[in-house]
Amino acid sequence: MSHYLGIDIGTSGTKTLLIDRSGKLLAEANADYPMQQPKPGWTEQSPEDWWNAVVKTVREVVSKASLAPGDVKAIGLSGQMHGSVFLDKNDQVIRPALLWNDQRTAVECEEITTRAGGRKALIKMVANPALTGFQAPKILWLRNQEPKNFAKLAKVLLPKDDVRRRLTGDYVTEVSDASGTLLLNVVKRKWSGKLLEKLELDASLLPRVVESEDVTGTLTAGAAELLGLTTQCKVVGGAGDCAAGAIGNGVVRAGILSTSIGTSGVMFVYSDEPEYDAAGRLHTFCHAVRGKWHMMGVNLTSGGSLQWWVENVVQGLIGFAPEKAYEEATKEAAAISAGSNGLLFLPYLNGERTPHADPSARGAFVGLGLGHTRAHLTRAVMEGVTFALRDSLAIIESLGVPVKEIRGGGGGSKSPMWRQMQADVFGRKLTTLKVEQGAAFGVALLAAVGDGAYRDIGEACKATIEVASHTTVDRKAVKAYDQLFPIYQNLYRNLKADFSSLAKL
Repeated sequence: MSHYLGIDIGTSGTKTLLIDRSGKLLAEANADYPMQQPKPGWTEQSPEDWWNAVVKTVREVVSKASLAPGDVKAIGLSGQMHGSVFLDKNDQVIRPALLWNDQRTAVECEEITTRAGGRKALIKMVANPALTGFQAPKILWLRNQEPKNFAKLAKVLLPKDDVRRRLTGDYVTEVSDASGTLLLNVVKRKWSGKLLEKLELDASLLPRVVESEDVTGTLTAGAAELLGLTTQCKVVGGAGDCAAGAIGNGVVRAGILSTSIGTSGVMFVYSDEPEYDAAGRLHTFCHAVRGKWHMMGVNLTSGGSLQWWVENVVQGLIGFAPEKAYEEATKEAAAISAGSNGLLFLPYLNGERTPHADPSARGAFVGLGLGHTRAHLTRAVMEGVTFALRDSLAIIESLGVPVKEIRGGGGGSKSPMWRQMQADVFGRKLTTLKVEQGAAFGVALLAAVGDGAYRDIGEACKATIEVASHTTVDRKAVKAYDQLFPIYQNLYRNLKADFSSLAKL
């Protein structure tokens, strides 16, 4: 039987899984690596760490499943979006990669908007406004701030596509991840020559762009030996982590929306045609479904907010190991009623994208009183993250995009408490699936399609994805959250100027 690998190169680590043609999960492995923050708001990683994690996890899952090298027919790649790997003419990494949550490029975003002829003109060209997380501002930052490094620049790759380069020797990306560079004509699904010209960037810096299920090459002899596979193993386009996670959640037709709480938080909805938010609060990107699109709202520190709270505050107070601290913290929070007794948390610890697009936004507890305990604060953090996702849902619904079903994914879907909180904050039933591996599973399915196991990704999802459970709403909690949500929304508006002032200190 044919087998397929899905590799997700994430922000905190890489997950690799192995499935058979029926979609059955046979083995999985994880490898963690650090993220550097050389200055406040800056985030970087070493591409070498990603590659080492890929080699380690692939070898581990193949060994666990006791497969022969030729049994793995294709690989699908997913990864954190927007990051920039800068390579010289000898394929040497010039400097550490700038990540999706890096906020250093506000000046470059203004430059892009100006060069494009204004915000409306830019959105017309590439369907999105300039945001600090995107790749294009990072390229301009290198040109403006590190001209010696820019002079060496021969290629710019997204994180998963640098791994592809090491696997196949080719420079290739695919439409879903390329959409997040700000350099893709999202409607025509090709690089925007018009914007590249205005930014004075050479198109040769960019890789070839394909559809997500397309085969982009096979393993080189060196890569095959390192991974314990063969040179006949194909590598398909794959997808950016958000689109890959949506594929893993079966969001391949109209009416289905996925909500995901990982390091970041994502609201993702399928679209047959390119739909636009005129205010630029939502992203309009190409989907990993051939010839289709999606809209997406992104919050930069969703699960990251809970991680910050537990690891920097709760863990030390409780005295448990990190995994035990999460369990104890959420157990405490579950005993607190919806609304945390009037305590609200803004989860903007590293700026925010949707709906504010403000790199200066900051986190805040508001409404603290003598009656509040650690458990109240933990619950308020989780509720704040979920309110931030509701911001995106509200915009999606205001644009008339149909939402008939909401499917939960990411780490947040594994917690019964957080599943219930999402259902109650959204006021909608939340569906979860039997396979919870999200992005890695999604690109493993794309690998199967690329190998010919399925006609298309819709057929693959229909054959392999099953509903596990439904979380229904608690009407009392819904009422409490409906009263708090407008107050939550007002907090940012009231604090925006102060956040800007604080960010300058």
